[in-house]
Amino acid sequence: MPTGDDRNPPFVSEPAAIEAAPTPSRESLRGLDWFIFFLADVQTGFGPFVAVYLTTQKWTQVEIGFVLSIGGLVALIGQMPGGAIVDAARSERLVAGLAIATIGVSALGYAAWPIFPVVVAAATLHAAASCVLGPAIAAISLGLVGPLAIGERFGRNARFASLGNGVAAAVMGTCGYLLSSRSVFLVTFILAIPTLLSLARIREREIDAARAHGALLRAAPDAESTSVLGLMRQRTLLIFAGSILLLQLANGAMLPLMAGVVTTRSSQWAPVLIAACIIVPQAIVALTSPSVGRKAQRWGRRPLLLMGFAALAIRGVLFATVRDPYLLVAVQVFDGITAAVFSVMIPLIVADVAFGSGHFNLAQGIVGTATGIGASLSTVLAGYVSDRFGSSIAFSGLAVVATAGLAVIWFAMPETRRSARP
Repeated sequence: MPTGDDRNPPFVSEPAAIEAAPTPSRESLRGLDWFIFFLADVQTGFGPFVAVYLTTQKWTQVEIGFVLSIGGLVALIGQMPGGAIVDAARSERLVAGLAIATIGVSALGYAAWPIFPVVVAAATLHAAASCVLGPAIAAISLGLVGPLAIGERFGRNARFASLGNGVAAAVMGTCGYLLSSRSVFLVTFILAIPTLLSLARIREREIDAARAHGALLRAAPDAESTSVLGLMRQRTLLIFAGSILLLQLANGAMLPLMAGVVTTRSSQWAPVLIAACIIVPQAIVALTSPSVGRKAQRWGRRPLLLMGFAALAIRGVLFATVRDPYLLVAVQVFDGITAAVFSVMIPLIVADVAFGSGHFNLAQGIVGTATGIGASLSTVLAGYVSDRFGSSIAFSGLAVVATAGLAVIWFAMPETRRSARP
């Protein structure tokens, strides 16, 4: 296990100090809260509702799968370019606003013209816009509160995103049931308006551009530490990206596989049980994310990473052994623990590692690419194993992958927490 100076990312020399924490206005902080809440509402409209809506429009499953695959491919390829765009932007608010407007137009395209070329274009635009939104939110947050307070801020972001997802799922599900599946996309388009209004409440002058990009003043800057190549060769970043790939490889297929198991064992109650399996972790994320951010600053990052991977491994083992479909809902508590940890830890550790490089958002794109690769491989590989050897073997395999991720954190991942200069 690394100790001492090996735990410090190499971008910043020892004489460098983290500046005193800024004091953004209450209006800007509340604006960021509500921006994240409404953004989660907007993004929820593009989840499973797309497949439901296109099915009602007489699309074949092949056509629907093709559209979803295009969106997934664009989202994967666009992670690093999206981060680089945010790093190069002079105004993160402007980038976020343009992305929200693009998503609103995409939703309107789905609702108004559900024909193949329009839907493909809408899916592509939505995926491309989403690639800059994650980095833009993290950059605005870092620019507002600075590196010393960013852990708790990321926790607060995760709370409002979780609340937004839950509220939006309920509202859009109700609209889809009472009105039509088309209404979901009209609601999404309408929700883009309060999202933009919330973004406008964040004061531009309070977002420090240098902080937002991770480009803080240092005593002895050098070209290597601020270059893109230097960032991509950063050992700690590569180790963390590899661990996140393992995380997604283990996690991506668990809920879909479990949904199939629940449907097989209790078809009548399957929709209710699956909904409960989604709600339980979301509630845990909403309740605990801010405290995860505070503990990350107090305890360090590694203990929480180990906790998140351990919870994922335990969840896989329990899914492989528990037979009662109702107890499977209780097992989702471990999903909530993993989600609460990593919704905060991923942007937080990227901020630690990219500190002083000026490429914080590109670093997010690198980790985002690892996330997409892991998630994509997970469903394919686990589905194959489940079909050939059964769901219990598939869940056990996913638990082994989670354990491998835990080992990577234990043996290879250095501590990245930074402290203010005394």
